[in-house]
Amino acid sequence: MSLSLAEYRARIGQVIGTSNWYDITQAQIDTFADATLDHQYIHVDPERAAQSPFGGTIAHGFLTLSLLSAMAAELPRLEGTVMGVNYGFEKLRFVSPVRSGARIRAHFTLAALEEIRPGEVQFTQHVIMELEGQEKPALTAEWLTRRYFK
Repeated sequence: MSLSLAEYRARIGQVIGTSNWYDITQAQIDTFADATLDHQYIHVDPERAAQSPFGGTIAHGFLTLSLLSAMAAELPRLEGTVMGVNYGFEKLRFVSPVRSGARIRAHFTLAALEEIRPGEVQFTQHVIMELEGQEKPALTAEWLTRRYFK
């Protein structure tokens, strides 16, 4: 599904989408640890992590953050988009640990849309990453992206 720039503007302040659920596996956490050289025991040592306040291994905050790209790919596209880039984050918080075996999904609300120049717009999205079965989210953020279109 794609939306025109005018249709996106009309959705400012509204939820523009919710991603599918994503499973967080220990194999995924281990692979991320290898890629980032972050092998802290709370991520990769199930026996030792079981003795931590988390009661088991948890995903890296940056792993959950990185999954936002895949989740956002499920949202309606801006018509004519030829490229999108991350521009940064405001107010990023890792609210709750994401345990190995958890399921997460993200809710995206379009907070602002600014035309930077013809063919380039900046989206500000309020993101809440939900943890299945938990009241507190995994993370919250204001995510800035730029879209380039014809």
